[in-house]
Amino acid sequence: MNGTWRRFNGERLTSSLHEAVEDVIRRERSQGYRLKVCIGTDSQVNGKVTEFATVIVFLREKHGGFMFIHNEKIPGRHSVKERMLLEVSKSVEIAYSLCDLLDAYDVDLEVHADINTNPHFQSNAALHEAMGYILSMGFAFKAKPEAFASTCCANKVI
Repeated sequence: MNGTWRRFNGERLTSSLHEAVEDVIRRERSQGYRLKVCIGTDSQVNGKVTEFATVIVFLREKHGGFMFIHNEKIPGRHSVKERMLLEVSKSVEIAYSLCDLLDAYDVDLEVHADINTNPHFQSNAALHEAMGYILSMGFAFKAKPEAFASTCCANKVI
């Protein structure tokens, strides 16, 4: 995923994403925290541009959390289903790039999809494809209402 990653306070990551995540894991471990990582993406259409926000949420067991953020704009309008699948593909891309590192440190990983499990919502049209994609990649899958990384965290930073 091209572009700059940043912290919630706006500070840009100065190292590669892989190095920054490894530094976080080492630091948090040295302070006695057990981590879980949740990755999610949300999007918003603004005119002829679709804005995406992808987040990597680091949860400290019983001690809060923090996140890294990546924003991206792409031209064009997409159907709801296509946009949901683009969100999932962005999250899976990041999860895949970090999974070996997270496995090496025994950090649990979940991929969160901003897709409603209720069939009365438009985003539900992408549920089966998104779930199949995420699960087939070997990642734990969460959808609304449990997908806080995409529905809450990424949603706030678009």
